[in-house]
Amino acid sequence: MKLENMPAEFVAALPILETIEAAGFEAYFVGGSVRDTLLGKPIHDVDIATSAYPEEVKALFERTVDTGIEHGTVMILDHGQGYETTTFRTESTYTDFRRPDEVTFVRSLAEDLKRRDFTVNAFALTKDGEIIDMFDGLSDMDNHILRAVGEAEERFHEDALRMMRAVRFAAQLDFKIEAATLQAIKDNAPLLANIAIERTNVEFTKLLQGKAARYGLLEMIATNLNQYMPGLEVVDIDLIGYAELLADAQPQNDVAAWTLLVFELGLTPEDAVVFLKKWKQSNDMVKTIKASIKLLNKLRLGDVAAWDLYEAGNAIDNVLAVAKLSELVVDVAGLKSRYEDLKIKNKGELAFNGGNLTKELGMQPGPLFGKILATLEQKVVAGDLNNSHDVLLAEAQTMAEKAKK
Repeated sequence: MKLENMPAEFVAALPILETIEAAGFEAYFVGGSVRDTLLGKPIHDVDIATSAYPEEVKALFERTVDTGIEHGTVMILDHGQGYETTTFRTESTYTDFRRPDEVTFVRSLAEDLKRRDFTVNAFALTKDGEIIDMFDGLSDMDNHILRAVGEAEERFHEDALRMMRAVRFAAQLDFKIEAATLQAIKDNAPLLANIAIERTNVEFTKLLQGKAARYGLLEMIATNLNQYMPGLEVVDIDLIGYAELLADAQPQNDVAAWTLLVFELGLTPEDAVVFLKKWKQSNDMVKTIKASIKLLNKLRLGDVAAWDLYEAGNAIDNVLAVAKLSELVVDVAGLKSRYEDLKIKNKGELAFNGGNLTKELGMQPGPLFGKILATLEQKVVAGDLNNSHDVLLAEAQTMAEKAKK
């Protein structure tokens, strides 16, 4: 098969291939960029595989970076772009089910492609646009099948994360996992325990946003991968219900995806924090999701006060997006309008602060000091007081005088 029109990203990288080939070596475009081109999807990173060894690659180009030279990878810098270029290689045993104990550089493209994970990821593309397909990946792609290259069990023993990548690709591409590959995942699911949660997180997050996320999640459960994922070890009605919801709901970003999961699992804001920290989520994500869950739970129960919207703060857009996805009956436009109409969006916008209490009323920090500031904030948010210095000063003075009596 030959590509009729090579994407611009490949065209820009053609001089790299031509330089390597002119020196007597082989070079091809490989990986996800080739797969996505065949699927008609936009491509991102362009990866190159070559028969040239790392030092031979470095000798051909002025600007290179050793990004993973021990595994044969050199980054070639050209016209502001970086191209990861990796030597054909074979790999030994994987004692930790994550990294090869030893990497051997070879001159054979076939040997290199044999170690790829799935047939639809095992293509090579020549500079002339010819697709090299040694494992019937084109047929699998036409039939929307995800199949391991060679023996599935061997591929998963090489890197146990490939089992998560299988359910992730199935979710993203809307492919069905081939029976032998699926059985190998089930047989080897315990190996996922060897994988750092950060790596599992990346794959799971992509799965949750896939167009076939329901299928991917249900296969993840059917193969018992969930038993090695924090907080998801037990399959209950909430998790299955969440999977069914994904048949029609497709989150558009990482935060929305995780918020929807946490909300449908019925976690409290506090439990959500514990759950997310087990997944090593960022502090910003944890903060946003905690605030989102607090407001979503109130929306589920009924009306919300201005203070609830205020507390949600910058999470409001995420809350509204997730409310739609979870099929909550919510006046999204009305809530957004109420939030925009708040007199202040955060404490920093209050026209009166602790400095004013000290300077103008001679007060020092203490219980009453904090109570006055909190009350002013709440009354401004509720619309009971105008956010003006003079109004807030008068209210603070009244509260301070009452406290003395």
